[in-house]
Amino acid sequence: MKTISVVIAALSMVVAAACNNNATSNPQASGPAVAAAQRLSPEQLGALGAKIRKHPADAQKILSGEGLTERSFEQAVRKIAESPDDSKRYAAAYKKAS
Repeated sequence: MKTISVVIAALSMVVAAACNNNATSNPQASGPAVAAAQRLSPEQLGALGAKIRKHPADAQKILSGEGLTERSFEQAVRKIAESPDDSKRYAAAYKKAS
């Protein structure tokens, strides 16, 4: 349960950072962003979430550097939250990178 809380907290921070930049992603570009999110492991997404937490003003730049949008990152983290094992892997990487 604690792991899921950490994942949800990380997701909340990403969403809050995205609110600072009201520019939404191009709907036509969402396909490549979703594919990019699917290729990242829970560890990679956890490290990415920690990096965004450290530099919330650069969230858009950090995500786009990985070929992601706020939406695709959010979807990837939600998918990870569905699996207890993946959630643990995400949380461990997030904690390590923090």
